[in-house]
Amino acid sequence: MDVVSDAIAAVRIGRPSSNRVRASGNWCARLDPYDGAGFHVVLEGSCWLLPDGGDPVSLGVGDAVLLPHGTGHVIADAPADAAGVKRAVRFEQWTDRPAHEARAGRGEVRMLCGKYRLDRSRAHPLMAELPDVVHLPNRPDSHRELRTAIDLLGHELDAQQPGACIAVPSLLDLLLVYMVRAWMTEGGTGLWPAVLSDPVTTAALRALHSDPAAPWTNERLAAEAKVSRPTLARRFATLVGRPPMAYLTWWRLTLAAAQLRDTAQPLAVIARDVGYGTPYAFSHAFKREHGTTPGQYRAG
Repeated sequence: MDVVSDAIAAVRIGRPSSNRVRASGNWCARLDPYDGAGFHVVLEGSCWLLPDGGDPVSLGVGDAVLLPHGTGHVIADAPADAAGVKRAVRFEQWTDRPAHEARAGRGEVRMLCGKYRLDRSRAHPLMAELPDVVHLPNRPDSHRELRTAIDLLGHELDAQQPGACIAVPSLLDLLLVYMVRAWMTEGGTGLWPAVLSDPVTTAALRALHSDPAAPWTNERLAAEAKVSRPTLARRFATLVGRPPMAYLTWWRLTLAAAQLRDTAQPLAVIARDVGYGTPYAFSHAFKREHGTTPGQYRAG
């Protein structure tokens, strides 16, 4: 596993959902804050996204927007004033309508909209530092894999062919990966785009994520990154914000939390899977990190 894949897998729960929506004329729909991430892709026409507490974002054909923290927002035909926003219908109510009445001079807008369910308690710092709104404008020759995923997803939702129940969730997962990747390559202002552009730190992170249960030491990790131990320690701590072994401990216990919530594996098996020799050592480390015992965490 690589860091981006692990960062997404650590927080993703359940199945994502999506649907195609259509509007024309004078329209305004609101989606309240939610515990997950949402996205909109404009397939035809144009519209505006009005995030709570943020500036309006103009969306054109082919534009994609990711709201990784479930920020409440309005989507509308125009940058409505406060009174217009108050008149917005609930998004769920709006999507249940077959179409809006067209108004002269107003073109039709078609969008692909969806949600991902996320567990914020297990958020990797890469996901946590994403901005409230990630706007990915449609530019020639940019993010071709993202455009391909959008086209495929739209086709699957339209065609409803055999196997769609597997294809659609898989394409939605792919879409999330491509949107996060696109943010990073477009010069995301967060820490982690810089982290993953550094070859030494990236090599160390790849090693830790590939086999977190291995008996890692600073010396072994430096050898994996092909640098001296002081060089690795300095660059890793400067970029990631914590020493390599501290990051490893945090990541192991994040993986353990996921297993406790998502599986019925015995404590001894989970301890071994994440690199602890005994359930006692694992329980002690887990309580220090999460403030509760593994059993209490699982029960909660």
